[in-house]
Amino acid sequence: MKVAFISLGCAKNLVNTEQMMARVRAAGHTVTGQAEGADVAVLNTCGFIDSAKSEAIQNILELAALKERGALGKLVVAGCLSQRYQQELLEELPEVDGILGTGSYTEIVPALEELDAGGTPCRFGDIDHTEEDGARIVSTPPYTAYLKIAEGCDNRCAYCVIPSLRGRYRSRTMESLLEEAERLAESGVQELIVIAQDITRYGTDLYGKRKLGELLQALCRLPFHWIRLHYLYPDEVDEELIGVLASERKILRYIDIPLQHINDRILKAMNRRSTKAEILELLAHMRQRLPGLVLRTSLICGLPGEGEAEFEELADFLRQAGIERAGIFQFSPEEGTPAAEMPDQVPPEVAERRVELLVDLQSRVMDAWNEGRLGETLEVLCEGFDPEMGCYAGRSYADSPDVDGKVFFTAGGVVAAGSFVNVRITGVSDGDLTGEIDA
Repeated sequence: MKVAFISLGCAKNLVNTEQMMARVRAAGHTVTGQAEGADVAVLNTCGFIDSAKSEAIQNILELAALKERGALGKLVVAGCLSQRYQQELLEELPEVDGILGTGSYTEIVPALEELDAGGTPCRFGDIDHTEEDGARIVSTPPYTAYLKIAEGCDNRCAYCVIPSLRGRYRSRTMESLLEEAERLAESGVQELIVIAQDITRYGTDLYGKRKLGELLQALCRLPFHWIRLHYLYPDEVDEELIGVLASERKILRYIDIPLQHINDRILKAMNRRSTKAEILELLAHMRQRLPGLVLRTSLICGLPGEGEAEFEELADFLRQAGIERAGIFQFSPEEGTPAAEMPDQVPPEVAERRVELLVDLQSRVMDAWNEGRLGETLEVLCEGFDPEMGCYAGRSYADSPDVDGKVFFTAGGVVAAGSFVNVRITGVSDGDLTGEIDA
């Protein structure tokens, strides 16, 4: 069969898609990213918040339209949306021919065989015991790849459905991770992005203690140029880990540390374990130990009980802390979460206005940081020539793929994608930097 894969949502979901693709190709099928003309399309969905659900349903309807005009054979929906709405998908979307939950990625080949035999695969394995090792077809550019070091989450934040969709936290063994990382390095990967719902907790379930620092030191011995970290939880960051971040040259001074809020009462309602004082102390300490540090965080506006005073406290924090990168989200009352049942729900239009205010505030913080780079020379990972801009595009240490800005630069000759160049910054443009190769 010719099987098309479409992946929505986060990088962790993308890794699951890559694992499915490898299994399908190993079984003798053809793997493609183009749904039109395929025998089967596998849509790996996100179902975290309302906007993600809407995107997934829109993709289902677009693929259904391809089926209707005979340009696609059958449609399988996998991932978080399937896990969350198992019966509703098949009952309300008859265009869907089969579904796989988050515990059944490894069953993609038998599911395709069942589909081919005229059946309707509906597979929901144990989300607490999934196979996270094994081959992948890496779908990112050849110089960048993700390394998912754990699955699931034990944090149980009051607004979040992830534990019910992905199961309990479970670390992969260090041996399996280093084997996979070695294969990625041998394939030419230059930027390794270490991911999990919470990478700081790595090893606590498997080895009885935090082992992220030890893992990072081992990864730094492999021939990667950059190692980027995605999601360190503030209450799990200790002095030992900060010491590793400070001493290892390959680990970028770019830390994604979701804070969600700063007001103590709202943090407690969210079931977050850090206080405002602890967060401020940690951020100050990290900036002192890691010069040039760029912080990325996520913040939620409109949790039940958030009044104007709590919101103003959050806005003041964003102004004073100088967080260089921030994703601002409107609270989404997800069914099955404690926050959805809390009293004092904030009207959606009020929460939306607060998001707009923080986005505007954050854009000014980011612009100030960008302007501070004028005249500096930054190491940039070239991602190729951008015909629309008429120059090359790349990313500095301060820019994670798909979520941050770009560095656009001119060069006197050809610059290969995946190579590192030094770019002297000469301008700013809509959140991006511009410059020229520094000879």
